[in-house]
Amino acid sequence: MALAQDEVVQLASDLIRIDSTNTGDADTLVPERAAAEYVAEKLSEVGYEVTYVEAGDQVGRANVVARLPGADPSRGGLLVHGHLDAVPADPAEWSVHPFSGAVQDGYVWGRGAVDMKDMLAMSLAIARRYKRDGIVPPRDIVFAFVSDEEAGGFQGAQWLVDHRPELFEGCTEAISEVGGYSLTLKDGVRAYLVQTAEKGIRWLKLRVRARAGHGSMVHSDNAVTQLSEAVAKLGQHRFPLIMSDSVREFLDGVSEITGWDFPEDDLEGSVAKLGNISRIIGATLRDTANPTMLTAGYKHNVIPSVAEAAVDCRILPGREEAFDRELAELLGPDVEREWVGLPPVETKFEGRLVEQMQASLLAEDPGAKALPYMMSGGTDAKSFARLGMNCYGFAPLQLPADLDFSALFHGVDERVPVDALKFGVRVLDRFIRNS
Repeated sequence: MALAQDEVVQLASDLIRIDSTNTGDADTLVPERAAAEYVAEKLSEVGYEVTYVEAGDQVGRANVVARLPGADPSRGGLLVHGHLDAVPADPAEWSVHPFSGAVQDGYVWGRGAVDMKDMLAMSLAIARRYKRDGIVPPRDIVFAFVSDEEAGGFQGAQWLVDHRPELFEGCTEAISEVGGYSLTLKDGVRAYLVQTAEKGIRWLKLRVRARAGHGSMVHSDNAVTQLSEAVAKLGQHRFPLIMSDSVREFLDGVSEITGWDFPEDDLEGSVAKLGNISRIIGATLRDTANPTMLTAGYKHNVIPSVAEAAVDCRILPGREEAFDRELAELLGPDVEREWVGLPPVETKFEGRLVEQMQASLLAEDPGAKALPYMMSGGTDAKSFARLGMNCYGFAPLQLPADLDFSALFHGVDERVPVDALKFGVRVLDRFIRNS
């Protein structure tokens, strides 16, 4: 076990140093091949039979899958998955170079440190330890390291589910990112947030067509003006507050620990008590539609015939049809809408797997309390849930009470505590060996 704890820091640093920037644009991204080859080599050198797959129609969009047979092949397998890509980073904004993988001040620094090369390193350290030491888990464990999560998984998890589902045959449950991390509450009690639900994603494109013309003339039919009005209306709209089961269960758990109230007539105000994490929890109280890009025209004195806008929509479980109706009423018939979407997912916080999460955390942090929560973003769980798996976010990290963890995702100076990585390896080891 000591070796796995020792090498997890080096693995995380190595992975961060491998640039796998996913801009979402095939012309500017850095394919995941180098990161996948690194993972494949680390697995192969301890004896795994590795499946290496370059997915889709883009060169280098690589995925690595390896299976460790368990003691009882009749039991459903556990998928441990993570993504190899990371979002862009501007070195000029950082205290350290974002691809340095620097280990300093008690942290491993760099793009992907928490999203999610920390979990990749923990999973890889565990996988290597089990094979090296001849440890047989109670059921099959499938380790998957995939591409393209930051742009929807179309060259990664989604492609594998559509084209290579046999790689995950027998898997009934899955764990991955953005869950299992600690939130320090009243009197130093740490709650560990296990992700059991996530909002749906809809990347929406709005388009208005009108008559082109000279910029010096009077135009009542202007595509830029019409689109701007529609975007402003949508961006200022507040969707209704919805108390979903996973959010209610989370807030009830916090109330039990702290005694805080979360009255429904002041839900958003009371959620602010949660501090930095309130940004995530607050975003799971309602649907959101945030305009992110505008495109129109090609010359200062030409009124264009087409104007377009991109909108990032996040939709609560069970709200898809209501969201569509509300969107249609807001925008009206003259604004064209097209989108790429991924559905919400939601899993119940119960059963043997959840019990083992709690037990594994308690063994390393007496007094720890596991709580379910909904994530405002999206993960590859959306793809693997299509294979019938119950998906959880469980990448355990014990974090300093004053660390603004949620701000590190896609943020400047992204970093993960060295001690948190070692803690995560211990918890995951105990969890996998008893699940």
